[in-house]
Amino acid sequence: MDEVKQLVTDIKNRNLKPIYFLMGEEPYYIDKISDFIEETVLKEEDRGFNQMVLYGRDVSIEDIVSNAKRFPMMAEYQVVIVKEAQDLSRSIEKLVDYAKNPQPSTILVLNYKYKTIDKRKALYKTLNKSAVIYESKKLYENQVADWIRRVLASKKYSIEPKAAQMLVEFLGTDLSKINNELEKLKIILSEGSKITPEDIEENIGISKDFNNFELRKAIGERDIMKAHRIINYFADNPKDNPMVVTVSLLFNFFIQLLNYHGLSDKSPRNVASALKVNPYFVSEYVTAARNYPMKKVSLAVATLRDFDVKSKGVGANNVSQGDLLKELLVKILN
Repeated sequence: MDEVKQLVTDIKNRNLKPIYFLMGEEPYYIDKISDFIEETVLKEEDRGFNQMVLYGRDVSIEDIVSNAKRFPMMAEYQVVIVKEAQDLSRSIEKLVDYAKNPQPSTILVLNYKYKTIDKRKALYKTLNKSAVIYESKKLYENQVADWIRRVLASKKYSIEPKAAQMLVEFLGTDLSKINNELEKLKIILSEGSKITPEDIEENIGISKDFNNFELRKAIGERDIMKAHRIINYFADNPKDNPMVVTVSLLFNFFIQLLNYHGLSDKSPRNVASALKVNPYFVSEYVTAARNYPMKKVSLAVATLRDFDVKSKGVGANNVSQGDLLKELLVKILN
């Protein structure tokens, strides 16, 4: 995020480079940087003649170079943006000659999503000398809640830890999807608001009581009645609560418990750092570790591995996912 801020600052200050090669698994920041260039480098009245958007599936490298070598009309720069440039992956190395001697009055932006170019080859080495190469890496799940808090803080909002976790568990690590939901909340809630689980439930449709976050907590506390209520809800709403996601999240939880048992320093600060969790949730791991000694945690991990295979249709003998979840819960709690 700091790298993105610096890029934006440089563009605002007109410290521009002739080529911006934006690549990587996470498309959110690629789109943000590209859109910012599209909206700010040229004045609105200059864009008609001096700004064009091309799509990788429709053009060749030769087409891109031909457009990039044009001169701007009555403006300091022209901007050429190539969206979905990853569609040119087989021929992208042909750009190396242009990259060696780019047109100084052209800002060429390539959005190369979901993958990266080979850093051992000539194009990467050439771009690295005079262009901007930005690699947008996918966030790990344990980093997304902090990202949500930072994004909201920049807009003068805050969010309760449970609410942030609900978004992560429901939407995963897709930053674009999460940002879309945050934008909806910002329209509904006044500036300065703290977003609560109730706000998430009412406006996004994620249940604050019946979700994987609450199931994990109930299992950790060995709250059998609550855990069964949630599992029954999942069984009745399988499309919204796929078993494969539940099993994966529970598996990660028990792996973290294994790591917790292995820690010599169990201070809250060290636990949060070692398990890569928000300090707010450390008490849940302390409680769960009391209820599940090392041997029980190991058994739970083995059980979850078995049910992960079953959730994918192997050896389940046409048993419904709801029934499999109920069986899984009984085995973990007993």
